[in-house]
Amino acid sequence: MRFFRVAGFFLCPRKIDRLPWLMVKAELAFGGGNAMTGTQKEQIARLRGKGKSYAIIAADLGISESTVKSHCRRNNLGANYTQPAISADACEYCGKPLKHTPGAKRRRFCSDKCRMAWWNTHPEAVNKKAVYHFKCAACGAPFESYGNAKRKYCSRACFGIAARRVSDG
Repeated sequence: MRFFRVAGFFLCPRKIDRLPWLMVKAELAFGGGNAMTGTQKEQIARLRGKGKSYAIIAADLGISESTVKSHCRRNNLGANYTQPAISADACEYCGKPLKHTPGAKRRRFCSDKCRMAWWNTHPEAVNKKAVYHFKCAACGAPFESYGNAKRKYCSRACFGIAARRVSDG
């Protein structure tokens, strides 16, 4: 038989039941307060499926919010519970079926090889947001720069010409 230490005493479970003044401390010794019933667990799953928050579920069932939260985390009833488990699509390059993970970014390609091949054949689809237009400081020709807002010269040759001018003085 297993004995439990309660309020400084070693007691067997039968004696704890007979001593009402130790009942509160006995709950701590046996692993916590009231355990959730099966119907409460089913109600939590049903309410999470409807999109209810942890606080609302806890208030409805009369249990602690942290109890509801930990139960949902242990049983995969978290934030993504209402989303479908897996949805299928096809790779944009080769057409193979894809499997998507809920909560993650949707996949467009089945592999890096397909992704690189598709982008190499569709350069017009690249959304270049950081394109800057300048006039070359050396030759005066207009040019574009991608990703560098501080460029002054259109080429290395113009940069070399400008550098020679500065050093010649």
